[in-house]
Amino acid sequence: MMRDLLMLLMQIPGLSGNEDRVRQAISKTLADLCVESRSDRLGNLVATFEGDPGAPSVMLFTHMDQLGFVVRKVEPDGFLRLERLGGVPERALASQAVLICVGQGRDVPGVIANKSHHATPPGEKYHVVPYRELYVDAGFASAEEVAEAGIQIGTPVVYRPQSFALGPHRVAGTSVDDRAGCAVLLGLAADLAARKSGPTVHLAFTVQEEFNLRGALPLAQDLKPDIAIQIDLMLASDTPDSKELGDMYLGAGPGMSLYSFHGRGTLNGVLPHPALVRLFEASAEAQGLTLQRSAQTGVLTDLSYVQHVGAGVASIDLGFPMRFSHSSLEVCDLRDLDALVMLLGEGVSRIGPDFSLNRDEGQA
Repeated sequence: MMRDLLMLLMQIPGLSGNEDRVRQAISKTLADLCVESRSDRLGNLVATFEGDPGAPSVMLFTHMDQLGFVVRKVEPDGFLRLERLGGVPERALASQAVLICVGQGRDVPGVIANKSHHATPPGEKYHVVPYRELYVDAGFASAEEVAEAGIQIGTPVVYRPQSFALGPHRVAGTSVDDRAGCAVLLGLAADLAARKSGPTVHLAFTVQEEFNLRGALPLAQDLKPDIAIQIDLMLASDTPDSKELGDMYLGAGPGMSLYSFHGRGTLNGVLPHPALVRLFEASAEAQGLTLQRSAQTGVLTDLSYVQHVGAGVASIDLGFPMRFSHSSLEVCDLRDLDALVMLLGEGVSRIGPDFSLNRDEGQA
């Protein structure tokens, strides 16, 4: 089920601010599980599983959107110029296939041009072309043809959606970040619907994380949770170019962030609540799972803002190891996703009326 669900979700385009198709697919999947959901004005989707009113309430969330581009300019000869939306790496752009998202059944394929090798002088062969100099060839010969296809300034563009298996346990796709998180929460939804006890859990699929990290804020302000658990990627460090990042390996189990800090002007990140660290360490042990640990600078999730709602929300980032973040093809291991479902189910089940978020009661 996890493989099929993730493969399906990665085939659906959903640029930040344009998550509607993804939300509709997730809402349908929840309905098939007999789980009701609702959305807000921004497009966040939430399913509430009522529980013990004496226990801390939980907002368990992940984002639906993906990074990409919007059309910035239409050239007279029909080529398209793009503006980046989110942390798109410029060095990975030339010759990429893209999808111009006009509407269901009307999307237009294209390719980001790469100057012909035979016309490239030696001085340019090792040069990364800035994205503003790149253009998309979508088969049009004029600006009029572009307009007739429904493409205009502001039209969303994403990497061409694709997904495929890599060996028996791994998958590659255009938006593992964070359709894998969506698949995990959908995997948990059936268990939450069938449970007999536990805290109130708001299972949420949020918007605009790749844009400004604040799409989840209005939802958190409305729900006023006591605990926020965010699901996203954990940077894998098991490739030749990433060994210095830490000890995070595909197939070795879910991950828990002990430190994240973005820097670069935002001065934001997450230091997890110690009660939640202990909770998920105990939950992993109870389920016989390995819980990998992460501490990273340059990483930021929307939990950084959710944690400051109201009087403060006890928060923690959990996730799955992933390779090649923000590339057109990212890679994860399905075993880590299945284990993450188990970890979350066990952890949530342990949150009762006696679960304390009092900092003074923890170990120094």
